[in-house]
Amino acid sequence: MFNTDTELFFPMRVTPSLSQVRGKEWEALVERVCKPGASEIEKIAFSNLIIKLAGCQACDADSFRAMRGCTQCSRMIVKRYKGTDGELVELFEQCIKDVDEFVKKRQ
Repeated sequence: MFNTDTELFFPMRVTPSLSQVRGKEWEALVERVCKPGASEIEKIAFSNLIIKLAGCQACDADSFRAMRGCTQCSRMIVKRYKGTDGELVELFEQCIKDVDEFVKKRQ
């Protein structure tokens, strides 16, 4: 089965739909990365965060997650995350450091 909402890795177009899934800290983070002034590093770091949480690397066209689509999968993953919003924000900040470090190595 093919779902038009399924992509290889987490698509940023899905990000706005994640804002109401958790509390205020999470909502502020989603708003931060959705703003027109958000840096590319922040956007990549947010995608990286969701990719890590959802395990997008192991998703394939025949998986249940792929059949549901990226929007439903990411909403479910974020909603079911056992930690606090603050912990998610900390993970995001670590992803920013990882992406920034990667970019600096490539320059």
